[in-house]
Formats: sequence, C-alpha cells, structure tokens
Amino acid sequence: MGNYVTVDKTSSGEYSEKRSRFIATLYPCKNEREAARILADHRSKYWDAKHNVYAYILKDNTAKFSDDGEPHSTAGKPVYDCLNHSGIVDAMIIVTRYFGGVLLGTGGLVRAYSAASKAAIENASLVTMANCDIFEVIIPYSDQGKIMSFLRDNECDITDTEFGENVKITFATGTENGETVLNGLKEISGDRLAPLKTGTKILPVSIKK
Repeated sequence: MGNYVTVDKTSSGEYSEKRSRFIATLYPCKNEREAARILADHRSKYWDAKHNVYAYILKDNTAKFSDDGEPHSTAGKPVYDCLNHSGIVDAMIIVTRYFGGVLLGTGGLVRAYSAASKAAIENASLVTMANCDIFEVIIPYSDQGKIMSFLRDNECDITDTEFGENVKITFATGTENGETVLNGLKEISGDRLAPLKTGTKILPVSIKK
C-alpha cells in the first residue's frame, strides 16, 4: 500500500437526541485481533449501555461493522460509511448508545450514529504514513549545521546522530523525495557526500492535530 491516513491516538465525539446519548470513540487499530480486544475492553467499560455499535477498516482493505442489536443497517453501516468517507484506515469507531426511552425510527438512528461518528473523526489526530527510504551519511563537523538545516528544510526525519571522528547522520525521507534529497546533498557538498541507503520503512510524514 502507498501513502495512507490513520490516527495516532483515541478521539471521541457525542450526539444526543430524545434523551438517547450516542458516544463515539475512534481508536487506532492495526489488525482484527486488536479490533476484538478493543471491542471487549470498550464493552467492559460501557457495560451498562444498551448498544455498542462498531465499524473498522484496515489498510489491507479488511472491513467489518455490526449493528449490535439495532435494526438492520441503521447503525453499523452508517458508522462504517463515515469512517470510509473520511479515508482513514487502521482505525475503529465504536458508538455506545444509552437509550433514552424514546424510539428514534430508522432515519433518526442513522442520523444519530452518523453524527456521533463524524464528531469523533473531526476531533481526531490524523497521521499520514508513507514509504520512506533510510539513509546514513558521514560528514565533517564543519558541515553539520549546513547539512542538518538542508535535511530539515526538505522534510527529512533525522532519526539518529552519532559523534566520532566525523558525524554520522541517519535520516528518513519519503521514497518519492529521495532522489531530490540526494542530488541536493551532492550539490551543497561539492559532490563530496555519499549517502548510503540502509533500508525502507513506513513512517509518519505529517500529523494533523
């Protein structure tokens, strides 16, 4: 999978209608086993709620949703649709409903579960993950400030700096940006630097709080 958007921490949102409370919680979730654990912990926390409706979408396109006792397609599907529309993957939304004693009808349920889910998504901390190349470069101390500034200006993530006879910098950059960074390093160093690619890893490249 290429770049994708996920969440780095739990967020929540709430909606109320006719004394029913709908509490939506958006969780980071990387696999189905983790989804099962999250759901079990959530149900334990909200043990007195009438319904704990959920939906999750993983980056490998695995997806699941449940109405948890609500009328068919009035709860889990609207939650799933909100999550799917957001473009967020490796995430799970659970909407807890405390029944207020008044029936909402199918339209009211769809509206309530959707509104709570959207509120949790709006409050989320979003992270864009991307395939990144990892490089090491050894530089003289006299070039350290110039090289570090260049890497930061080009949105490289400096993951380690070792100080010895020279300075060894380990940095990551988006795969699509790698050639630009390497050419820039050669230019500002007079073609003296020879960065070594040591691997590839999926890393966060931007965060929206």
